[in-house]
Amino acid sequence: MKVVLLQDLEGYGVFGDVINVKDGFANNYLIPRGIALPATEGNLRHVKSIIQQRMRKLQREKEKAISLAKALEGLMLEIPRPVGEKGKLFGSVTAADISNALKEKGFDVDRKRILLKTLIKDVGIHTVQIRLHPQVNVEIKVEVKPA
Repeated sequence: MKVVLLQDLEGYGVFGDVINVKDGFANNYLIPRGIALPATEGNLRHVKSIIQQRMRKLQREKEKAISLAKALEGLMLEIPRPVGEKGKLFGSVTAADISNALKEKGFDVDRKRILLKTLIKDVGIHTVQIRLHPQVNVEIKVEVKPA
């Protein structure tokens, strides 16, 4: 029986793929659980329209990420922190701290998108990478100053 997948199914295919499976597997497992639909002309059109909607949504998200990346490019954040001897911070500057500093500047960036290779524990200027979209990255400078 030919079915069109509504979800990614490991070992069989991804969303929108038309696969050929045994009738029992389709009727007793895939279709009742909403993993697949019979590969009729109407169902294929329906899945194709969903794929087109997702592509448009992904394109909008990418364009939004590109515009945010252009705005963030060359940005210098200043984060004051208490400092001990030899310029070492008492704690460290985290992705949440950078996200909060960005929010104060008017940029809404989730802390999970901020990629820190190592913890920032020293006073000075550090380069931080932000992944706004799987295909859009931007680097900003973070200056840690003694408070």
